[in-house]
Amino acid sequence: MRKTKIITTEDILLKLCQSVTAVLSKATDSQVHHSAMVQKITKTSLKPDFGCFVLFDGGFSGLVVINFEAKAALEVYQKYMSHMGIPKEELATLHTSDEVADVLGELMNQIVGDFTGKVKRSLQTNITQNQPKMMAINKNINVTVDSNIDRPQARRVSFSTEGNNIFYLELSMERTEFIQLEEFEEGEEINPDEILEEEVAKSLEGKDKKKGRSKKAAEADSLMDDLGI
Repeated sequence: MRKTKIITTEDILLKLCQSVTAVLSKATDSQVHHSAMVQKITKTSLKPDFGCFVLFDGGFSGLVVINFEAKAALEVYQKYMSHMGIPKEELATLHTSDEVADVLGELMNQIVGDFTGKVKRSLQTNITQNQPKMMAINKNINVTVDSNIDRPQARRVSFSTEGNNIFYLELSMERTEFIQLEEFEEGEEINPDEILEEEVAKSLEGKDKKKGRSKKAAEADSLMDDLGI
C-alpha cells in the first residue's frame, strides 16, 4: 500500500530557504547558508537596518520578509556588483544608498520567483507574487498579510554570509497541508540564470547589428558627401 505523502508549512519553508541560499550564492559567487533550526514566532516585522518584503497569493497566501543588518546588506550588494564586473571604487558604501535597495529588491524578486517555480513543480499549484518592497529602517515595523487567512503561521530562519554577517528570513502564511493523491514526475527545473544569459546575449547581438547598420549608413553618407551628391 502506497504511503500518503503530506507537505507541511515547514516543508514549504525549506523550499523557500533553498531558494534564498541558491539565488544569493549564485548572485554573489559566495557561500550563503541557512540554519538547520526554524523558530516559531507570533508576528512578522521589518527590522533594522534594512528590510525587504513581498506578498504572494494563489494556491496559498503568505508574506516573505528578509531583514538585513547593515553589514550583511552591504556584503550581499557589493559581492553581487563585483560578480557583475563593477569596479570596487564605484560601489556604494552605505546601506541606505538607493543602489543597495535596487539590488536587494532585484535579488528578492529572483528568490521568490525561484520559490514559485519550486512550488509549481513539487506541489502542483500556482502562486503569484507582487513587486518586492525594500527600505532602510531604524525601528521595528510590524507587517501582516492583508487577506482573510485562517490560522496564520509565522516562522523565522537565520542565514549567514561568507563574511559571517547575519540576516533573517520570516515567513507568514496560512496553515495548510498538501496531500499527494497520485504519483507524478516533477517538471524539469528552469535555470533563471540561463534564461537571463540568453536574453542578455540576444540584446547584445541586437545592439551589435544596430551599430553595424549605423556604421554602414554613416560610411555611405560620407561617401555621398565626398562625391557631392
